[in-house]
Amino acid sequence: MNKLFKSFFIGLFLMITSLTGQAQTDSTLLKEINSLKETVNDYRHRFDVLEKQIDDLMWFRRLEDIAHIDKVRLTSTPRWKPKDPDDRFAANKLQFYTYVFIPKEIDINKKYPLIVLPHSGIHANFSTYYAHIVRELIVQGYVVVSAEYRGSTGYGKATYENIDYGGRENDDVLESRNYMIENYSFVDASRVGVIGWSHGGMIALMQILQHGDKYQCAFAGVPVSDLENRLASHDESYSAYFTATHHVGETIDENPEEYARRSPTHYAKNLNKPLLIYTNTNDNDVYVEEVELMIETLKKHGKKFEYKIFQDASGGHGFDRIDSKEATDIRYNVHKFLERYLTPPKPFKSAAEMRVAAYGF
Repeated sequence: MNKLFKSFFIGLFLMITSLTGQAQTDSTLLKEINSLKETVNDYRHRFDVLEKQIDDLMWFRRLEDIAHIDKVRLTSTPRWKPKDPDDRFAANKLQFYTYVFIPKEIDINKKYPLIVLPHSGIHANFSTYYAHIVRELIVQGYVVVSAEYRGSTGYGKATYENIDYGGRENDDVLESRNYMIENYSFVDASRVGVIGWSHGGMIALMQILQHGDKYQCAFAGVPVSDLENRLASHDESYSAYFTATHHVGETIDENPEEYARRSPTHYAKNLNKPLLIYTNTNDNDVYVEEVELMIETLKKHGKKFEYKIFQDASGGHGFDRIDSKEATDIRYNVHKFLERYLTPPKPFKSAAEMRVAAYGF
């Protein structure tokens, strides 16, 4: 009997030891998996940096015939909230890059209009996706500036996690505008426009609504306009951009005021400059209902502005940024809107002339 009990306890001990060892192995494996995930995530930012550097070469290649191109480093406001409360450098201004495009035929003794062109995307950057549009602007005699505002990709993890959607990213864009006026004598401070699509359209709205004294006009294409509407119509993956610990860190239900602060509809009553808004009924990203809410809010405040709701235009969200004839004809009308308020030295006389400027033929 003693031998039987002894064998039982020995077996029990070996089983417990085995299970404990297995638990330890599982725990170690879990730690290794989490470490690998973090490494992969860090490498993603490294790959983004490489992709950005390659695309920068393409910027010079694709516009070198008509523009002087530069990329400068500026500072803007600090993070809206410190990542670490004990960080003694939390009040330091953030650094960011800005693209500068100046027509080669410029006469430095004259004055030229400036276009501020923030890129689209929650986490994206000013890529050569916009090359044809920038060419259209340069040939007319516009100087162009585009900030790689906080949260942009291609500049590492820290810049990515500095995202401030609807917040101080707008400070970065405004600072790019101010830099051009302060440093280039041929830029006319009385002829500055801001244009953008999607998230860039949202920033264009924020610029004209929050800093109307700094701009003469704005164009907002398919603009993100109201976060309450947008979060209600998109899945949880979109909300995750905001609830991330490096960003807002709270849901819209937990802090609705913070989300309202980041929405252009919240500032509609401030409009005092010419504004053109475009939206598309088959937009599969910024749904037409969200832009219509912006339009109706402006009307509610008795604001004068222009808008057009396109019916199922080809291209969905990118309907007027692609390279089809339909898209470029629509862009031509955007240029004519800007022309009324910014008087570029060489405005287009036809959509065909615009296509030659952008595409060569």
